[in-house]
Amino acid sequence: MKMANWCVRAIRQSSSIIASPSLVRATPRLLCTAAQQKSSGTGTEEENGAQKPEPGAAEKAFTEEKMQLEEQLKDVTDKYKRALADTENLRQRSQKMIDDAKLYGIQGFCKDLLEVADILEKATESVPKTEVSAANPHLKNLFDGLVMTEVQIQKVFKKHGLVKLNPDSQKFDPYEHEAVFHAPVEGKEPGTVAVVTKVGYKLHGRTLRPALVGVVKAP
Repeated sequence: MKMANWCVRAIRQSSSIIASPSLVRATPRLLCTAAQQKSSGTGTEEENGAQKPEPGAAEKAFTEEKMQLEEQLKDVTDKYKRALADTENLRQRSQKMIDDAKLYGIQGFCKDLLEVADILEKATESVPKTEVSAANPHLKNLFDGLVMTEVQIQKVFKKHGLVKLNPDSQKFDPYEHEAVFHAPVEGKEPGTVAVVTKVGYKLHGRTLRPALVGVVKAP
Protein backbone atom coordinates (compact mmCIF):
# COMPACT_ATOMS: atom_id res chain seq x y z
CA MET A 1 0.00 0.00 0.00
CA LYS A 2 2.83 2.41 0.93
CA MET A 3 4.63 1.53 -2.26
CA ALA A 4 1.61 2.40 -4.38
CA ASN A 5 1.20 5.78 -2.66
CA TRP A 6 4.90 6.67 -3.33
CA CYS A 7 4.52 5.87 -7.04
CA VAL A 8 1.43 8.08 -7.35
CA ARG A 9 3.28 11.05 -5.78
CA ALA A 10 6.29 10.62 -8.09
CA ILE A 11 4.07 10.62 -11.17
CA ARG A 12 2.27 13.82 -10.02
CA GLN A 13 5.61 15.64 -9.41
CA SER A 14 6.91 14.68 -12.84
CA SER A 15 3.75 15.91 -14.53
CA SER A 16 3.99 19.24 -12.73
CA ILE A 17 7.58 19.76 -13.82
CA ILE A 18 6.81 18.98 -17.44
CA ALA A 19 3.80 21.27 -17.43
CA SER A 20 5.79 24.17 -15.90
CA PRO A 21 5.32 27.34 -18.10
CA SER A 22 8.90 28.60 -17.59
CA LEU A 23 10.37 25.37 -18.93
CA VAL A 24 8.01 25.43 -21.92
CA ARG A 25 9.01 29.01 -22.71
CA ALA A 26 12.77 28.34 -22.36
CA THR A 27 12.83 25.32 -24.61
CA PRO A 28 12.03 27.15 -27.91
CA ARG A 29 14.61 29.82 -27.11
CA LEU A 30 17.31 27.24 -26.60
CA LEU A 31 16.35 25.55 -29.82
CA CYS A 32 16.45 28.86 -31.79
CA THR A 33 19.83 29.79 -30.31
CA ALA A 34 21.29 26.42 -31.24
CA ALA A 35 19.83 26.69 -34.72
CA GLN A 36 21.26 30.21 -35.21
CA GLN A 37 24.70 29.13 -34.00
CA LYS A 38 24.66 26.17 -36.33
CA SER A 39 23.49 28.34 -39.26
CA SER A 40 26.05 31.05 -38.60
CA GLY A 41 28.82 28.52 -38.23
CA THR A 42 27.92 26.81 -41.45
CA GLY A 43 27.82 30.12 -43.34
CA THR A 44 31.22 31.16 -42.00
CA GLU A 45 32.73 27.89 -43.05
CA GLU A 46 31.22 28.25 -46.53
CA GLU A 47 32.55 31.84 -46.85
CA ASN A 48 36.01 30.82 -45.64
CA GLY A 49 36.01 27.95 -48.09
CA ALA A 50 35.13 30.34 -50.93
CA GLN A 51 37.82 32.89 -49.99
CA LYS A 52 40.75 30.47 -49.63
CA PRO A 53 42.28 29.43 -53.01
CA GLU A 54 42.80 25.83 -53.73
CA PRO A 55 46.40 24.68 -53.00
CA GLY A 56 46.61 23.01 -56.43
CA ALA A 57 45.87 26.21 -58.38
CA ALA A 58 48.43 28.27 -56.41
CA GLU A 59 51.11 25.69 -56.93
CA LYS A 60 50.33 25.54 -60.65
CA ALA A 61 50.57 29.34 -60.98
CA PHE A 62 53.88 29.33 -59.09
CA THR A 63 55.28 26.59 -61.37
CA GLU A 64 54.26 28.48 -64.51
CA GLU A 65 55.86 31.69 -63.26
CA LYS A 66 59.02 29.81 -62.37
CA MET A 67 59.22 28.31 -65.86
CA GLN A 68 58.75 31.74 -67.45
CA LEU A 69 61.53 33.22 -65.32
CA GLU A 70 63.84 30.32 -66.19
CA GLU A 71 63.18 30.86 -69.90
CA GLN A 72 63.87 34.58 -69.56
CA LEU A 73 67.09 33.85 -67.67
CA LYS A 74 68.18 31.36 -70.34
CA ASP A 75 67.45 33.88 -73.10
CA VAL A 76 69.33 36.68 -71.34
CA THR A 77 72.29 34.37 -70.62
CA ASP A 78 72.45 33.29 -74.27
CA LYS A 79 72.37 36.91 -75.45
CA TYR A 80 75.07 37.80 -72.95
CA LYS A 81 77.35 35.00 -74.15
CA ARG A 82 76.80 36.01 -77.78
CA ALA A 83 77.62 39.61 -76.95
CA LEU A 84 80.81 38.49 -75.20
CA ALA A 85 81.82 36.36 -78.21
CA ASP A 86 81.14 39.22 -80.64
CA THR A 87 83.14 41.61 -78.46
CA GLU A 88 86.06 39.18 -78.27
CA ASN A 89 86.02 38.64 -82.05
CA LEU A 90 85.98 42.38 -82.61
CA ARG A 91 88.87 42.84 -80.19
CA GLN A 92 90.92 40.14 -81.94
CA ARG A 93 90.22 41.61 -85.39
CA SER A 94 91.14 45.07 -84.19
CA GLN A 95 94.33 43.78 -82.59
CA LYS A 96 95.25 41.94 -85.79
CA MET A 97 94.68 45.09 -87.83
CA ILE A 98 96.93 47.02 -85.44
CA ASP A 99 99.63 44.35 -85.61
CA ASP A 100 99.42 44.20 -89.41
CA ALA A 101 99.66 47.98 -89.58
CA LYS A 102 102.81 47.86 -87.48
CA LEU A 103 104.35 45.08 -89.56
CA TYR A 104 103.28 46.02 -93.05
CA GLY A 105 102.86 49.77 -92.74
CA ILE A 106 106.34 50.21 -94.21
CA GLN A 107 105.83 47.96 -97.23
CA GLY A 108 105.37 50.94 -99.57
CA PHE A 109 108.64 52.39 -98.35
CA CYS A 110 110.33 48.99 -98.68
CA LYS A 111 109.19 48.60 -102.28
CA ASP A 112 110.84 51.90 -103.14
CA LEU A 113 114.06 50.82 -101.44
CA LEU A 114 114.08 47.56 -103.38
CA GLU A 115 114.75 49.52 -106.54
CA VAL A 116 117.82 51.03 -104.87
CA ALA A 117 119.00 47.58 -103.82
CA ASP A 118 118.52 46.29 -107.38
CA ILE A 119 120.64 49.12 -108.77
CA LEU A 120 123.43 48.41 -106.27
CA GLU A 121 123.35 44.74 -107.17
CA LYS A 122 123.49 45.46 -110.89
CA ALA A 123 126.34 47.92 -110.34
CA THR A 124 128.49 45.38 -108.49
CA GLU A 125 127.74 42.67 -111.05
CA SER A 126 128.68 44.92 -113.95
CA VAL A 127 132.21 45.54 -112.69
CA PRO A 128 134.70 43.10 -114.24
CA LYS A 129 136.36 41.12 -111.47
CA THR A 130 139.66 41.12 -113.35
CA GLU A 131 139.79 44.90 -113.21
CA VAL A 132 139.32 45.01 -109.46
CA SER A 133 142.92 44.87 -108.29
CA ALA A 134 145.60 46.95 -106.62
CA ALA A 135 146.72 48.10 -110.04
CA ASN A 136 143.46 50.01 -110.34
CA PRO A 137 142.95 51.40 -106.82
CA HIS A 138 140.18 53.85 -107.73
CA LEU A 139 137.98 51.16 -109.26
CA LYS A 140 138.79 48.80 -106.42
CA ASN A 141 137.78 51.38 -103.79
CA LEU A 142 134.60 52.16 -105.67
CA PHE A 143 133.73 48.49 -106.00
CA ASP A 144 134.44 47.81 -102.33
CA GLY A 145 132.22 50.75 -101.37
CA LEU A 146 129.38 49.43 -103.49
CA VAL A 147 129.72 45.97 -101.97
CA MET A 148 129.76 47.38 -98.43
CA THR A 149 126.69 49.49 -99.19
CA GLU A 150 124.84 46.49 -100.60
CA VAL A 151 125.73 44.37 -97.55
CA GLN A 152 124.64 47.11 -95.19
CA ILE A 153 121.31 47.68 -96.91
CA GLN A 154 120.58 43.94 -96.76
CA LYS A 155 121.29 44.02 -93.00
CA VAL A 156 118.82 46.87 -92.60
CA PHE A 157 116.26 44.96 -94.65
CA LYS A 158 116.68 41.88 -92.49
CA LYS A 159 116.40 43.93 -89.31
CA HIS A 160 112.96 45.13 -90.39
CA GLY A 161 111.75 41.71 -91.58
CA LEU A 162 112.57 42.12 -95.27
CA VAL A 163 114.24 38.97 -96.63
CA LYS A 164 115.67 38.36 -100.10
CA LEU A 165 114.33 35.49 -102.23
CA ASN A 166 116.85 33.86 -104.54
CA PRO A 167 115.23 30.53 -105.48
CA ASP A 168 117.88 29.20 -107.85
CA SER A 169 117.43 25.41 -108.38
CA GLN A 170 114.47 25.35 -105.98
CA LYS A 171 111.00 24.01 -106.63
CA PHE A 172 108.80 26.56 -108.34
CA ASP A 173 106.36 28.17 -105.90
CA PRO A 174 103.61 30.32 -107.48
CA TYR A 175 103.17 32.20 -104.19
CA GLU A 176 106.79 33.38 -104.15
CA HIS A 177 107.94 33.13 -107.79
CA GLU A 178 106.77 34.51 -111.09
CA ALA A 179 107.67 32.49 -114.17
CA VAL A 180 108.79 34.63 -117.11
CA PHE A 181 109.59 31.66 -119.37
CA HIS A 182 109.70 27.84 -119.48
CA ALA A 183 112.49 25.94 -121.16
CA PRO A 184 113.97 22.44 -121.04
CA VAL A 185 117.32 22.37 -119.25
CA GLU A 186 119.52 19.31 -119.30
CA GLY A 187 120.41 17.94 -115.90
CA LYS A 188 117.60 19.74 -114.04
CA GLU A 189 114.28 18.38 -112.91
CA PRO A 190 111.17 19.81 -114.57
CA GLY A 191 109.28 22.26 -112.38
CA THR A 192 112.42 23.68 -110.77
CA VAL A 193 113.86 27.16 -111.17
CA ALA A 194 116.58 27.28 -113.83
CA VAL A 195 117.37 31.02 -113.89
CA VAL A 196 116.62 33.93 -111.56
CA THR A 197 116.33 37.11 -113.58
CA LYS A 198 115.31 39.27 -110.62
CA VAL A 199 115.37 38.39 -106.94
CA GLY A 200 112.23 38.68 -104.84
CA TYR A 201 111.57 39.81 -101.27
CA LYS A 202 109.30 38.81 -98.39
CA LEU A 203 108.20 41.14 -95.60
CA HIS A 204 107.50 39.28 -92.33
CA GLY A 205 106.64 36.12 -94.22
CA ARG A 206 104.42 37.86 -96.77
CA THR A 207 105.61 38.05 -100.37
CA LEU A 208 106.34 41.68 -101.10
CA ARG A 209 107.77 41.09 -104.54
CA PRO A 210 107.90 37.69 -106.27
CA ALA A 211 111.16 36.55 -107.79
CA LEU A 212 111.20 36.60 -111.59
CA VAL A 213 112.43 33.17 -112.73
CA GLY A 214 112.77 30.80 -115.67
CA VAL A 215 111.26 27.36 -114.97
CA VAL A 216 112.50 24.04 -116.32
CA LYS A 217 109.97 22.14 -118.41
CA ALA A 218 110.01 18.56 -119.63
CA PRO A 219 111.65 18.05 -123.01
